[in-house]
Amino acid sequence: MKALLILQNISTYLGVVKLPINDPILLFSIILFIILLAPVLLKKLRIPSIIGLIIAGVFIGPNGFNIISLDQRIELFGKIGLLYIMFLAGLELDLSAAIKNKNKSIVFGALTFFIPLIVGFPVCLYFLHLSPIASLMVASMFSTHTLVAYPIASRMGVTKNPAVTIAVGGTIITDTAVLVLLAIITSSIKGELTPMYWAKMLISFVLFGIVVFGIIPIVGKWFFKNIEGEKTSQFVFVLATVFLCAALSQFAGIEPIVGAFFAGLALNRLIPHQSDLMNKIEFVGNALFIPFFLISVGMLVDVRILFKGNTALIFAATLTIVAIAVKWMAAFVVQKIYKLDKYQRRIIWGLSNAHAAAIMAVALIGYQLKILDENILNGTIILILVTCLVASFVTEHAARSMVINEQKKSDNNNQQNQREKIIIATSKDDKVELLLETAYLIKSKDNKYPLYPLTVVDDTIDGEQKMEASKKLIEKVTKLLRIGQEQVKFLTRQDFNIATGISSAVKEIKATDVIIGWSDKSSTSDLLFGSILENIKEYVWENIYVCKLNTPPIAIKQIYAVFPEHAEYEKGFNHILFKLYLYSSTINARLCLYAHDSTISFMKQQATYLNAEAEVEYNVFDFWTDFSSFAKNNSKENLMVVVSARKGTISYHEDLNTWHTKLAQSFQESNFMLVYPEQLKSSFETSIIQVNDIDTTYVSTNIKRLQKISKRLNSIFKK
Repeated sequence: MKALLILQNISTYLGVVKLPINDPILLFSIILFIILLAPVLLKKLRIPSIIGLIIAGVFIGPNGFNIISLDQRIELFGKIGLLYIMFLAGLELDLSAAIKNKNKSIVFGALTFFIPLIVGFPVCLYFLHLSPIASLMVASMFSTHTLVAYPIASRMGVTKNPAVTIAVGGTIITDTAVLVLLAIITSSIKGELTPMYWAKMLISFVLFGIVVFGIIPIVGKWFFKNIEGEKTSQFVFVLATVFLCAALSQFAGIEPIVGAFFAGLALNRLIPHQSDLMNKIEFVGNALFIPFFLISVGMLVDVRILFKGNTALIFAATLTIVAIAVKWMAAFVVQKIYKLDKYQRRIIWGLSNAHAAAIMAVALIGYQLKILDENILNGTIILILVTCLVASFVTEHAARSMVINEQKKSDNNNQQNQREKIIIATSKDDKVELLLETAYLIKSKDNKYPLYPLTVVDDTIDGEQKMEASKKLIEKVTKLLRIGQEQVKFLTRQDFNIATGISSAVKEIKATDVIIGWSDKSSTSDLLFGSILENIKEYVWENIYVCKLNTPPIAIKQIYAVFPEHAEYEKGFNHILFKLYLYSSTINARLCLYAHDSTISFMKQQATYLNAEAEVEYNVFDFWTDFSSFAKNNSKENLMVVVSARKGTISYHEDLNTWHTKLAQSFQESNFMLVYPEQLKSSFETSIIQVNDIDTTYVSTNIKRLQKISKRLNSIFKK
């Protein structure tokens, strides 16, 4: 208190400013400097930035040095920050993993709701001597939690871990249950608990769900499709959607944090997790809105409560200890039920340990209705500070340990991803937007290299003009896809032969993956010397993806991938398998794998090693059976993937050519992809005798080419 008086006297004497500060410009500048400096200074003490901002809020708040009052401006930005945290949780949630772990989330949500009630009610009733209704309300406060530590999990890159998905799903379940219970308690006290009340609540829930999950995704899809070039408009649309959903949830009798989370779920599939728009959403939240919320939480804390006698201290200590203990119990039970590891248990406990938003709402309503007294309200404020500190420390330590543990498990795979470089060979006839978007979605998260769109033009006078036109097209497409310019590096080559042009680019940048468009066109030169694809396969032995795409990836619901026998022995098998897992997980499509029984067994072993997060179905299948079993999957919502092989390699079979032809015929209007995994170059390449010289299929293929030429010449002469 003396420090507060000294500070106020100095400021008054100097005539600089009167505390608390009301000038909006000075107030905003102070907040920004706190956001800038607090994490930096406390980082030296190894204190998480989240805790630093909360502590800063304690010092500048009305219960500290009273530099800034907790007025409507701070409360507004604080609420925005809280809604933003919940929105990001829904937006970053891996929907396929959430669906896969929905039962676990429900179980954890039930446990983290009922265990605090079962433990907290008798503690409040018999130890703190509260009334039954007050004991029930305080026990429900223990059930709530706020994802204050979620930004830590996001920064550490563990948000797709099943444990985080379980914690996020459980948060919505328990907070919604608590807020519904609170509404029932308050309505019963006011005498409003009638059949009409229940009917109104049910109708409100249904209408809210229709708007959020029925109308908003449709409007969002139309908006992003038609307003693709307006980055500012897209960001404003996202913000408007968040706060509209929050407002609608209030009208439905639900807390706005639930509406913000549901807004994230509604827009989840419309905003790619690695897009430029997603980067902007996260940047604004982490730089401004979320820090404001954390500072506002700190401003609620009154440390002086601890010095107001034993009663206040006993209440604060009891509430805090019980709140931390019951959340640990829920995490421990979930770990034992689903056999999670210790790091997953800790991160579930850390994420579910912080109390900030919902608990304050319950405490304030209980205090206003005179169900709870000042001791409970003050104890709740201390509980908020301590649980936020514990949650931050536990989550950061658990997330870091989890990352290190996963890194050890998949060290070889990460090394491959870190050197991954993807070339997208484009031409004017290709659907460049779909090819570039596909490349962006299969790009590994820890890959620091940009994408490399490549244009190969004839070495002619107008070659420069063609290159410039192609570059402008790529720049336009990257803007449409909301991909940052720094994530794309344009490559050009002048060469009479497209295959050698691509090959030289692959060697120059040491590319690992090449994506090209499927061409239906053929010419006499193709019949004589082979198609561009056949030539590329001879020059490029890295991973090749030949794409025939007519549907944006976001519209694909099922991916059917067929592997030939012995595919697992090819050098690039694991890489291609990982890409299929990543692609299906990113676009939330179901992945159906078809292969020989020995290949399926190998795939299942690799799923854990590759950290597969996709929803996968494994099917034993004889690759050489009738194609008609897959032709029925010819739909614009499906993607047919055939993993092929180059001639003379382990998994090659001449029937692969038949599949290629049938694919082109059956999937003209839909989507398919031919994939050639990286394979070891044959030792014959360095000698005069080439691999094709000793491969009998090469002879039969050339005979078929001559037959095609003969038929074409006959048709010409008949005309």
